[in-house]
Amino acid sequence: MRAFARGQRRLRTLAEDAFWQQVRGSRFRGLKFRRQVPLPPYIADFLCASARLIVELDGAPHVETARRDRDAARDAWLREQGFEVLRFPNDRVLSDLSSVLDTVGATVAARLARATSGHVAPLSRPGLTAGPPSPAEGGGSMRPALRP
Repeated sequence: MRAFARGQRRLRTLAEDAFWQQVRGSRFRGLKFRRQVPLPPYIADFLCASARLIVELDGAPHVETARRDRDAARDAWLREQGFEVLRFPNDRVLSDLSSVLDTVGATVAARLARATSGHVAPLSRPGLTAGPPSPAEGGGSMRPALRP
């Protein structure tokens, strides 16, 4: 699964590249996003672990009924794990990236506000035993970080 995710990082769409350029390196409101993150049995397009937010960018295949049904089941499973899932069509990202980013920012702000007020615990790991966070939650990496 990791090898597939790594390959997907190299084969990104124009919409994924445009979104990534805005959020990578904590450029977007200081939030850390990762792309093509394995969350077995799925791979998230973009993950902000601190807000437990997944952003999915959908191309043409996602408009087919069978694919929409699979996406709905996948989103339901991810929500059961405590994630919020936002989906945007690629054409919207390419034509109105600022509104997509506004929606992402508002969703993160609302989730973090609920977490600090005690209504939701975005960093909890439902169904998992206590332990160190997974690499997907920003708790480390399988390989050493490269420094310039």
